[in-house]
Amino acid sequence: MLRLVEDVRAIRAKDPAARGTLEILLCYPGLHALAGHRLAHRLWRWRVPLLPRLLSHLTRFFTGIEIHPGASIGRRVFIDHGMGVVIGETAVVGDDCLIYQGVTLGGTSLSRGKRHPTLEEHVVVGSGAKVLGNIRVGDCARIAAGSVVLEDVPPKKTVAGVPARIVGDVNCPQPS
Repeated sequence: MLRLVEDVRAIRAKDPAARGTLEILLCYPGLHALAGHRLAHRLWRWRVPLLPRLLSHLTRFFTGIEIHPGASIGRRVFIDHGMGVVIGETAVVGDDCLIYQGVTLGGTSLSRGKRHPTLEEHVVVGSGAKVLGNIRVGDCARIAAGSVVLEDVPPKKTVAGVPARIVGDVNCPQPS
């Protein structure tokens, strides 16, 4: 229950269009996808066969957001207008990240090890961006919409383009 309260507060803080708690609870597919993922992830860690993948599949059907049950998602993550978001099995998303629609956190190999990206804390990933492979996106980094990220992104940097390159710095005051 604490996670749900944190998620609602994060959405209210990050989305100026959020009108109220009831609207967020009923109408935000990113919130629904994260709730479904938490259950699927717990079952995945307990090594329950089939059920985590089935739950993930049903969550994708209802929300348009695909999060593999093996992915690790932090606290207060907000998936805004999440249609088409794909988060792969070995992806890690840190606390307080913001992910927009059409984002892929995908793999580039068929190996069984770590093959998806890691987003550290306070990362923003713009619409349609593709972050691919076992790479690290540093704290407070920003990924511009439509970018294709194939290499590590240092903390507090903005990247843009195909392939993505550093285009600026980010002023990211960390909340205490």
